[in-house]
Formats: sequence, structure tokens, C-alpha cells
Amino acid sequence: MLKLGFIGAGTVGTTLAVRLSDKGYQVVAVSSRKRTSAEKLAQEVSGCQVYNTNQDVADAAELIFITTPDGIIASVASEIRWHTERSVVHCSGAASTDILEPARKLGAQIGAFHPLQTFASVRQAIENIPGSTFALEAEEPLLSTLKDMATALDGHWIELKASDKVAYHAAAVIACNYLVTLVKLATDLWQTFNIPPQQATQALLPLIRGTIHNIDTVGIPQCLTGPIARGDIKTIKKHLDALQEVAPALVSAYRELGRQTIPLALAKGRINQKQAQELQAILKQPD
Repeated sequence: MLKLGFIGAGTVGTTLAVRLSDKGYQVVAVSSRKRTSAEKLAQEVSGCQVYNTNQDVADAAELIFITTPDGIIASVASEIRWHTERSVVHCSGAASTDILEPARKLGAQIGAFHPLQTFASVRQAIENIPGSTFALEAEEPLLSTLKDMATALDGHWIELKASDKVAYHAAAVIACNYLVTLVKLATDLWQTFNIPPQQATQALLPLIRGTIHNIDTVGIPQCLTGPIARGDIKTIKKHLDALQEVAPALVSAYRELGRQTIPLALAKGRINQKQAQELQAILKQPD
């Protein structure tokens, strides 16, 4: 079985090490800027040894994951004397394998293995990994190894080119990070009628879960509901007037989100071109 090593023992590195070990992979080495983090990972993974240097991990393992913060992946890769029989993989969503070029020049195989999942905590991430998609960038034979890993983690995989990575990551940010922002904006509005944020969040969560369930089972655009989906111009006007009064900072975001929703309503077939044009006019950003 391939010997795995991890340089970086944060949430992503620990999650992958634990899950891969659970699936039978041999995780033998870890290093981290904070030794306590490396020791914590090693405690979770049978047979994993903590090393003082990144070079020691590269020497001890055959496939090395660099799971440091994105900003230092390139420098970490450049400081190691790589061997020709080694493979080195990073887990950045936005960066391509180009940042591992120093390792390739020394004869190592290079790749990227990005789990399309949120990593708020190790325990939460371990629970969420099954079913996730992994974005892969590598050449054979490493590519097949990474595909097997994604499958072993009960996930799916897609192949990306270097030029795809930034758009791929931007999509992940929109779907994940900005969803958090949207919920925050919604709970802020509830405070205008004296409902505190925690209560507002708990009230909105069933709606959010229902929406995600509909996306999964009904699909886009058929799952779209609400005033734009049904061409309810009067309600949109009321929303804009109310937001202008109680939360004027949200008006611009509401307009833009509404404008982006109009094509979905058209695709669903619930509104016609005339209604779409009327909605566009109402939601147009002022000059």
C-alpha cells in the first residue's frame, strides 16, 4: 500500500489523513509549523509519525500532501529535495499544479486533489466528506491514484485543467461562502422587527434545507419559487420600498440578485418576455 505523508496538519490535512487511514491507506508521516497540530493528527491516525522537518516527511512517504495554507504551498515545495519516485499533491481549490513546478523539475510527479467541501472543523468535515466531489489535476499514473482515492473516500471526481481552477474555485465560493453571507443578510433583516439573529437563523434553516432539497430533487430552474418566478411585480416593488426604508445598504444586492434570477424564471416557463422586461426595468441599478 502506498505510504502517505502530510505537510500541514490543519483542518484539511487532518480530515484527509483520518479519512484515508480509515479507508485502509497507510499514513506514515506528518509535519507542521506547530508541532502540537502534527501530534494531534498523529494521535488520530494509527502508525503515523511526527517529523520535525518537511524534508523528513518527503523522505519517509511516497505520496506527500502539502496541506498548508495556499499562500505558502509554493515555498514549501521549493524547499524540499524531491526524489524521482515521489508524488506531491496540493489541496488548493484555486491554484493549479504550476505551484509545484520545483518538485516536477526534480523528477517528482505533481498533482492537485481538492475536496469540494466546507472545512469549518475537523469533525464536521469528516462527516461531510462522503459524497463530495474531488477536483483532480495530474498526469498518469498519479491521476489514476487520485481517482482511486476519491472513490475510496465515497466521493466523486472531476478532471480540471490548470486554466479551469480559478473559475472552479469562484463557483465554490459563490455556492458556499456567499450562501453564509446571504443568510446573514436575511437574519439582519429580521432584526428590524426585533427577532434576534440566532432565532432568525433557526427559523430560516428549514426554508434553506427545503430549498437545497428541491435543488437536489427537482433541479434548476424548476425548483425556483418566489415573486420573480411568478412575475409578481407588485411584490418586488414592495420589497424595494421596504428595503429602502429599513436596510438601504441591501437594495443594490437585492436588485442584482433579482436580475440574475430573471433568466431562471424564463427558463422555468412561468413568465414571458414582456414580464421579464418589466422585471428588468424595476430591478435595474440606478445610474
